[in-house]
Amino acid sequence: MELSSLTDDFDRRDWQDVTETDDPVRFAMVGVGWWTREQAMPAVVASDLSETTVLVSGDREKAESVASESETVEHALTYDEFHDGVASDAYDAVYVVTPNARHLEYVETAAELGKAVLCEKPMEATVERAERMVEVCDEHDATLMIAYRMQTEPAVRRAKELISAGYVGDPVFVHGNMTEPILELVPNPDQWRLDWDLSGGCAAMDIGIYSLNTARFLLDDDPLRVRGSVASVQPEFDDVPDEHAAFQLDFPGNTFALCTASQNAHMASHIRVTGTEGQLRIEPAFYPWDDRKLHLSHGDADVQIEFEQRDQMQEEFEYFAHCLLTDAEPHADGEHGLTDIRAIKAVYEAAESGETVELD
Repeated sequence: MELSSLTDDFDRRDWQDVTETDDPVRFAMVGVGWWTREQAMPAVVASDLSETTVLVSGDREKAESVASESETVEHALTYDEFHDGVASDAYDAVYVVTPNARHLEYVETAAELGKAVLCEKPMEATVERAERMVEVCDEHDATLMIAYRMQTEPAVRRAKELISAGYVGDPVFVHGNMTEPILELVPNPDQWRLDWDLSGGCAAMDIGIYSLNTARFLLDDDPLRVRGSVASVQPEFDDVPDEHAAFQLDFPGNTFALCTASQNAHMASHIRVTGTEGQLRIEPAFYPWDDRKLHLSHGDADVQIEFEQRDQMQEEFEYFAHCLLTDAEPHADGEHGLTDIRAIKAVYEAAESGETVELD
């Protein structure tokens, strides 16, 4: 592969053969927090294949207020109304963006109503509830995709192609990092991310999963075993073990991934793959408001590849809608998400025991 052939059309959607439709996928947004309002809904507005028609919230006034500012939203529902099937003919798919431990109940209802599901990551707070999510979607033949937006990020997709084409040789190490000062971003010490029962974990679960899943995607493989360390230092993190987390994943072929995450550190993110013949690095990587940059070192060349930025959330919604319109199975399905939940839970087990945890 010539490098120019890859970079000349950097932001191409290699998964897309439908570019417009007269019948866009209609979404019900379940959860109307800041991420839905500031990231998801604007992404759908910009989409050619989808639109938001229903909002679901525990606060009817909030849902109605947000709906009043949208040209496409037809219904503002309470959670109870959603479970009762109110206005179910007004949407085709649901986007679930509630606290982790409350994903399952909305996915169950959506599946029973015959709706496709885009569920935010991590898919649930426990392995058992994540497994039930897969089961209920299978029972009702409902499409389930876990919202790993890095898998549709052009920089990550082009990095994967470069790795597959041999530009780094045989991958040896993957280093991933995502850190943020969560109490500055969301200044509420009682927020759900710091509540073990609602989140199922803090740094590793909420943001360490980005490095884990992106490593899996780039390597096109799954980890065999896990080692981990976690620590909570500040009193605001007393309910969770991992204000900070670091964990190592052993992949087949003697490839090792080291992932670090913190909810109380300088905001930064990167993913780097070092191989026998070169290195790829995306930095910044994971935050959608950062301009991503892809760096390639191969032989004597050290290149920063320039490209037009794409909205990560728009790419994710377009991909999911495209799958539904073409009757294709999304890559990041429920089984794919289960692998991450099992690995993250193994991080906590390894940190507590001080031993390596084998993954099934």
